[in-house]
Amino acid sequence: MAGQRQTVVVTGASGGIGRASAIAFAKRGAKVALLARGEKGLAGAAEEVEAAGGTALTVPLDLADYDQVERAAQRVEDELGPIDVWANVAFTSVFAPFTEIDPKEYKRATEVTYLGYVYGTRAALDRMKPRDHGSIVQVGSALAYRGIPLQSAYCGAKHAIQGFHDSLRCELLHDKSNVHVTMVQMPAVNTPQFSWVLSKLPKHPQPVPPIFQPEVAADAVVYAADHPKRREYWVGGPTAATILANKFIPGLLDRYLARTGYKSQQVDQFDPHKAANLWKPADAEDGYDYGAHGVFDDRATTRSYQLWASQHRVLGLLGAGAAVAAGVVAARSRNN
Repeated sequence: MAGQRQTVVVTGASGGIGRASAIAFAKRGAKVALLARGEKGLAGAAEEVEAAGGTALTVPLDLADYDQVERAAQRVEDELGPIDVWANVAFTSVFAPFTEIDPKEYKRATEVTYLGYVYGTRAALDRMKPRDHGSIVQVGSALAYRGIPLQSAYCGAKHAIQGFHDSLRCELLHDKSNVHVTMVQMPAVNTPQFSWVLSKLPKHPQPVPPIFQPEVAADAVVYAADHPKRREYWVGGPTAATILANKFIPGLLDRYLARTGYKSQQVDQFDPHKAANLWKPADAEDGYDYGAHGVFDDRATTRSYQLWASQHRVLGLLGAGAAVAAGVVAARSRNN
């Protein structure tokens, strides 16, 4: 697949993991359709895709509107050709305790983050299934398995995506379809989301360390698109530890996160470009192209040994076992 000029759709391509993924596909010469609301970010992403060796098509849209998503998919096929890969990445959310989130804000976050994936998947399947070819990558999170405080809107949507993914995968297997759907569970990533997600916290939001650079996530998305028969991939040791520890000691994690989850997600950080993107794109407010990286470059790592293990199943089992054992020991030691 890497040697072909694929047609790839990436949602949320104006920044963060979506943008890094678009560039990663472009380095293989792909024709990349960039879907997002932020036109300044889309323009910057298109320049980077072209510079990386790909062909870029920018499609501004609101992924919470199915008609817009359907029209975008048709435009992509009309201008770039049949879609080979569709990667769902786009989201928005609110950093706040649940009771401080307005119902309209909660609805909006859910429509973009969950229904945006549903709408993108439907538009892709309507075109891929008749051809019996294609792969859909759902960008998930360790939080698709384990909810944490201050992110109820995001965690709820990611859990919904997980259930949707499981159901759809079963249906495609039943149909013996050559269209495949896979999910990539991400760790904390240094993306602009911590500068543009609506926050009601007293301090600047931060990803819970350890933090990974978006290129690590992008490599996982590209690999998953090439190997979509796997039901999911885990990126980062913390992801493996969180998912597996939650399976065996969820009550202990409840208490641990209740004690540490507020402080670990906030930091004293000056951010000159902070803007909320819940109702409109952040770059529409300040005209700034946020790019793929957030403001935590000095604390983010560029590699994930666990991702390599996830891509190599036998050794991956050993790595996962070691990760959950380490997570259990750490949690118990902090609980004492």
